[in-house]
Amino acid sequence: MVARAEDIKILEKIIDIAKRELNPVEYARFLALITPKRGDTVKELRELRDKETYEEIVERLKKKGVIITP
Repeated sequence: MVARAEDIKILEKIIDIAKRELNPVEYARFLALITPKRGDTVKELRELRDKETYEEIVERLKKKGVIITP
C-alpha cells in the first residue's frame, strides 16, 4: 500500500498530537502499537539473549551511550 501525501500529513499530525499529549511511556507504547510487526520477536529476543550474557548486553549499550538505571 502506497501512502499518499495527504495520508502522510494526517499521520504526522497524529504523531505530533500523541507526542504532545502522552507521557513518554504511553508514547512508546503507542509507537509500538502502530509499528508494523514482522517475524517472531520473542524468538528473535531469545536468540539474542542466548548469544550474549546480560552483562555483555549492558556493556554494549553503555558503549553506545545508553544510560542504564537499576
